[in-house]
Amino acid sequence: MTAPNPVIPVPPADLPRTLGELRAAGHRYRTVKQELRDNLVARMRAGADRFPGIVGYEDTVLPEVERALLAGHDMVLLGERGQGKTRLIRSLAALLDEWTPVIPGSVLNEHPLHPLTPASRAQVAEAGDDLPVGWLHRSMRYGEKLATPDTSVGDLIGDIDPIRIAEGRTLGDPETIHFGLVPRTNRGIFAVNELPDLAERIQVALLNVLEERDIQVRGYQLRLPLDLLLVASANPEDYTNRGRIITPLKDRFGAEIRTHYPVDLELELALIRQEADLVAEVPEHVLEVLARFARAVRESPSVDPRAGVSARFAIAAAETVAAAALRRAALLAGAAPPAGGDRDPAPTGGTAVARIGDAVSVTSTLRGKVEFESGEEGREIEVLAHLLRTATAETFRARLAGLDLSGFTDLVAEGAVIETGELVGAADLLRQVGTVPGLAKVLDRLGMGDAPTPEEAAAGVEFVLEGLHLTRRLGKDVTDSGRTVYGGRG
Repeated sequence: MTAPNPVIPVPPADLPRTLGELRAAGHRYRTVKQELRDNLVARMRAGADRFPGIVGYEDTVLPEVERALLAGHDMVLLGERGQGKTRLIRSLAALLDEWTPVIPGSVLNEHPLHPLTPASRAQVAEAGDDLPVGWLHRSMRYGEKLATPDTSVGDLIGDIDPIRIAEGRTLGDPETIHFGLVPRTNRGIFAVNELPDLAERIQVALLNVLEERDIQVRGYQLRLPLDLLLVASANPEDYTNRGRIITPLKDRFGAEIRTHYPVDLELELALIRQEADLVAEVPEHVLEVLARFARAVRESPSVDPRAGVSARFAIAAAETVAAAALRRAALLAGAAPPAGGDRDPAPTGGTAVARIGDAVSVTSTLRGKVEFESGEEGREIEVLAHLLRTATAETFRARLAGLDLSGFTDLVAEGAVIETGELVGAADLLRQVGTVPGLAKVLDRLGMGDAPTPEEAAAGVEFVLEGLHLTRRLGKDVTDSGRTVYGGRG
């Protein structure tokens, strides 16, 4: 099944339709870098958001990007995987004019006031002010290529079209060339992701594009002064240490900008909230556990620091625990109610709520996102499980420090046990707990308000029980069926 074609915006009817109307409207030609600079300055003066959706770079990366744009520099973003490099690059297109005039049919998006090819110059000279003018939306002025070892010069720059040669055109005629991705993004922004993965001979082909702003195809030079902003991304290990990028190409980038993972817990949480597509409610304390977990994995000596741990790790973890909550709600809604009890509500009412026990599954489902050191082979899940327990304990201390939780420990002081697990419903768990002194304060600390739903209350109870176990105040056992039993002293 093919993906639907993107919707191409329709130009407003009041835009000039001929070169004469364009001149009469006072339109002036600007290069892409002038356009980006003018629009960035205008947004700064208006106090508008310059990079919507970019989280955690306000005081570090974005000022450097803005300085590069104001200076008119091509740039390379260096960072480990999952640091939002591609998203940041794509956001630059929003700084272009919404609509820009082009010569209709030009594969190089030539400006009517600044034609490049001999054919377009002849067309403008012949038609004069009657030359038709087309309009290109900024969404169509962004090009991108993921660098792979099989990328060719023809892909990026272009190649001779043998059919046009056979038609009688001369080899030096620009009409004989099938242009590649870079010239087809003329008057726009072109991005090369994972730049060091390009073969050296392909990197050489970019030298003239970056400095002289012309292109060479098959041994003869075609003087086409390209107008574009070139942005690349790379892993610092590949870009700076292994020699996988040629020095002259590095020298031609005006700005080298280092990206990073979220510098603090709040930014990690903000990123998860913004990016995760959650199919059930995930309480704030569970999100915090997952954010701490991601940061602990990133900092663990068992994990290869050169590979990094993507921000997508925490996002996928949040989506996984939400899915576990929805699965529980759906299965319990269709199951027979326990003896003397009520059936748990169906998920259609939005009552599926994730609990801390749902996070256990992420240690197996997400281990493929982590590159471990060679000495940890076979211990991957064990390492992740330990880090998840550590993150849970830290969140427990941070959220519930100073509260009297003796009401929970007193529940099991006389030998009683509390059973929970993936398929234990909220009503069943709360029935085992009953009325617990201090529960209202716990739920308030966890941000669940004065009237939490049974599912939210169950999430709070399970978090307290797990936290008490991890701080050695409550015993815990896991049955053969996978259920968790809390009881006794830790």
